[in-house]
Amino acid sequence: MNISRVGVDIAKSVFHVHGVDRHEKPQWRGKYTRAKWLEAVCRRVPQGATIGMEACAAAHYWARELQARGYHVKLIAAQFVKPYVKTNKNDRADAEAICEALGRPTMRFVAVKTVDQQDSQATHRIREELISQRTAKANQIRGLIGEYGFIAPTGIQQLRRALPLWLEDATNGLSDRFRRLLADLADDLRYLDERVAQLTSAIETHANTDPVAKRLMTLRGIGPITASALSGVLGDGAIYKRGRDFAASLGLTPRQHSTGGRERLLGISKRGNSYLRKLLVHGARAVLRYAVKKDDGLSQWIKHLAVRKHRNVAIVALANKTARMAWAVTRYEVPYNPELSAAA
Repeated sequence: MNISRVGVDIAKSVFHVHGVDRHEKPQWRGKYTRAKWLEAVCRRVPQGATIGMEACAAAHYWARELQARGYHVKLIAAQFVKPYVKTNKNDRADAEAICEALGRPTMRFVAVKTVDQQDSQATHRIREELISQRTAKANQIRGLIGEYGFIAPTGIQQLRRALPLWLEDATNGLSDRFRRLLADLADDLRYLDERVAQLTSAIETHANTDPVAKRLMTLRGIGPITASALSGVLGDGAIYKRGRDFAASLGLTPRQHSTGGRERLLGISKRGNSYLRKLLVHGARAVLRYAVKKDDGLSQWIKHLAVRKHRNVAIVALANKTARMAWAVTRYEVPYNPELSAAA
């Protein structure tokens, strides 16, 4: 048996495999438990073979385990596997579809993340979730205090200042029972602030010691948070052929709906990593705000674009350019060159 390519459908407890030889003939179909499937692969599949999986939960962990055992591992986004399912959906058919998709010459793959990249990504996800919880908590306080005739100030900073005043004012008509509830909500908000601050500090510390993140922070509109997120997604940048591909993967390029030789470009696709896209757009907005005081090539480019186009269009265009420059300084390990930025 000479298996050259294997598709694996991974799950929590049961793994299905489908292997073919270099003539595309099926040589191995199997169903294994989580504890035994890796041993079965090592026993049946020669080192150097290509093994593919969907880029889903635990895929990066298993990919690293297989790479350590001498296999070439490729991860495929689930939406690219679906067209190759020939029958009703089941785990066995999914494994066969993964194997089929793996052999397509034009297939796009997902880079296998290192442990450090996954750690960084987990930190960002937890921080973003805590920020969402903090916003929800602040809105809950505004809603409840409004039931007692108070108008909560706009902005979370103003709300933090108002809470002690409400609690300490004995003549404002709040009952003792609600005052205790409001004090507990204030403690919850304070705890969330502390957790967000801790994770922000951890991200900044890591970014200042990561060579890739340090290079990325030389770009306009990229601080420690964005640099850390970019470093976690890009890795060494080799998964993308050019910067335009990376920008497209973040949904920063127009959707196209063309037919009959007529090209029609729509708004940006908004596909891919929405968190990183949001960070780049916020950074571009800050760059545009301060570009009026600068006279370098990039500032002149964005100012002229903002005159001809809507402000939001200019901001997204700058975010697209920043993503392409971020890929370039990461892939080629070169410092940011302001003289080339306007032409990037």
